[in-house]
Amino acid sequence: MGAILKHKRKSKRKKKKTCDVKGCDEDKRKSLSAKKVTKKTDLKIDSSGRKAYLCKEHYKEYKKATKDERTTKRLNWD
Repeated sequence: MGAILKHKRKSKRKKKKTCDVKGCDEDKRKSLSAKKVTKKTDLKIDSSGRKAYLCKEHYKEYKKATKDERTTKRLNWD
């Protein structure tokens, strides 16, 4: 018998996506839950979907806003 080849899935998102924060036109770097971003930071997200795409600067801002939460979660881990 020959080798069974599986088809590779092609990405549906081939477009160059930009940051979802209002007024920002930088290229996306990270995708996060839109709910988390709007709850934890005061960034105004322009996305209507589940994911929010953030550029490097806005992701850095998100990380700074959630630093305390992430450190306590890491310290409580058993």
